[in-house]
Amino acid sequence: MNRPDDTAYRADALIDEDIGEYLDRHRDKDMLRFITCGSVDDGKSTLIGRLLYDSRRVFADQLEALEADSKASGTRGAELDFALLVDGLAAEREQGITIDVAYRFFATEARKFIVADCPGHEQYTRNMVTGASTADAAVILIDARKGVLTQTRRHSFLCHRLGIRNMVLAVNKMDLVDFSQERFDAIEAEYRAFAEELGIERITAIPLAAVTGDNIATKSEAMDWWDGPTLIAHLETIPVRDQSSADAPFRLPVQWVNRPHQDFRGFAGQVAGGTVKPGDAVRILPSGTTTTVRAIPSFDGDRDSAEAGDSITLTLDDEVDCSRGDVIASADDPPQVADQFEATLVWMDAESLKPGRGYWLKLGTQTVTATIAEPKYEINVNTMAKLAATSLDLNAIGVVEVTTERRIVFEPYDTNPTLGGFVLIDKVSNQTVAAGMLHFALRRAQNVHWQATSVGREDHASLKNQTPRLLWFTGLSGSGKSTIANEVEKKLALMNRHTFLLDGDNVRHGLNKDLGFTETDRIENIRRIGEVAKLMTDAGLIVLTAFISPFRAERQMVRDMLPDGEFIEIFVDTPLEVAEQRDVKGLYKKAREGSLKNFTGIDSPYEEPQAPEIRVNTVDMTAEEAADYIVSRILPLK
Repeated sequence: MNRPDDTAYRADALIDEDIGEYLDRHRDKDMLRFITCGSVDDGKSTLIGRLLYDSRRVFADQLEALEADSKASGTRGAELDFALLVDGLAAEREQGITIDVAYRFFATEARKFIVADCPGHEQYTRNMVTGASTADAAVILIDARKGVLTQTRRHSFLCHRLGIRNMVLAVNKMDLVDFSQERFDAIEAEYRAFAEELGIERITAIPLAAVTGDNIATKSEAMDWWDGPTLIAHLETIPVRDQSSADAPFRLPVQWVNRPHQDFRGFAGQVAGGTVKPGDAVRILPSGTTTTVRAIPSFDGDRDSAEAGDSITLTLDDEVDCSRGDVIASADDPPQVADQFEATLVWMDAESLKPGRGYWLKLGTQTVTATIAEPKYEINVNTMAKLAATSLDLNAIGVVEVTTERRIVFEPYDTNPTLGGFVLIDKVSNQTVAAGMLHFALRRAQNVHWQATSVGREDHASLKNQTPRLLWFTGLSGSGKSTIANEVEKKLALMNRHTFLLDGDNVRHGLNKDLGFTETDRIENIRRIGEVAKLMTDAGLIVLTAFISPFRAERQMVRDMLPDGEFIEIFVDTPLEVAEQRDVKGLYKKAREGSLKNFTGIDSPYEEPQAPEIRVNTVDMTAEEAADYIVSRILPLK
């Protein structure tokens, strides 16, 4: 084997030594996560590009690419356009705006950083919320020429509600106002007055010129009147959120039960607060079972302890019932458990909030069905006024009441973001439609408890010698739902089955006579019917319902109320033109004339079932033939 050249060998050894020293210097540094936000074209991407450049995080090949990109699509002529280091999407470069959240890492001698460049356009508020949800600080950029704008207020409000307590007011583009101290002072005063209304206390204002680097990493000679810190110097002093969460009570949302063999059962997740060590007494929620921690196993052997932010596996002394979604917590200081809450909701979908509709609510590792009541009020981010609202539109912020199908483990968002922050997901489209922050449990949720009874639904069903079912007939008005449902009930009665028929028109004479035909009222109409039908199946009955029930989400909501297999969706498939020709009640004619609003099939949509258990076509079948077919399909179900 040939001996390598001594000079090259010594150089390689020196490089290895330098890399080792570098890693040693940075290994134990804490990390600050912060976001940049503000209005459109305030210079957020340019600022981050400058931070990367001044902290020497731009490599030679990146710098060469930046030079080429600056000439091709930059906005600074022959000068470097630092925004291109962050704006990676073609649409961002073409329009000179930020669309998606871009994360970048950089480090100084004092600290490591992850910065999120958040979009300024109102339509991308959801992206901004995503970036802010894990941040310890927010850099709110303001164009010195424009001052405090609507998006400045919106983003400041959201950051504050998301638990960010350290705000940096970065007044950018000072070079375009001749580095005027008077202009800077006026903007700072206006922002502080607004922030005081919100309750924001920790604000540090810094005048900047991101393009030239003034007050980014080095003091600006052009602003010799400024005696405060540079932006990087200030960021190096902001406390990290995890430092305080380590002193909180222990919380571990269980993400996975690890059972590789019969002699090991561990509970894995990321610690959301506090510390834990073997021998600690813990409580499993929502059940309330208590036990003690046996060990904290890891790849390198059992750990002595774990703290907030650590991803761990716990083993417990007792064989307790604990699964994904449960929370292991300090036995003497557990979180709360409830099913009704007040919350702030940021609506992030083009389709408005539908009060009463069932959405998936994901909080930590818990997923439940939740309904949102009509908002208490919507918040005007400019004036902080509380506005009356019946729904929430795209980017609206409101305070609402949330009801979940079962009790969940939570803490107020201000106390623990992991157990207080949630998202809502549309059950049909699977799109995230809102982000929310829990305030507190409603008192009625704490005072109202389910009363256990001695005779259960199995007993009721056994007495009737049948399996409870909900036969849910859905279809357009005039499709024949009620006629077919009536025929099915008659046939089941002849077979000594215990049934009850709930018809849409009949129910609106009593239980739902207070509801109209708006989309929100239709949702509430179906929710109430679902609850009534559930009680009837608990009594052991075979329940038949004949409702248009036009929205898939509400039919799914009712399905979710019942045990698996008990909801039988029957689609009475009749084309619109056929149903309109029948027009037994004259409703289509009124809808066409405009005298009947929100009529399904005309000016309100009908969402056909995608996979109904039973489908009948009333063009090819008579009502009696359809009824015979349905009965033949459900008879094997007993």
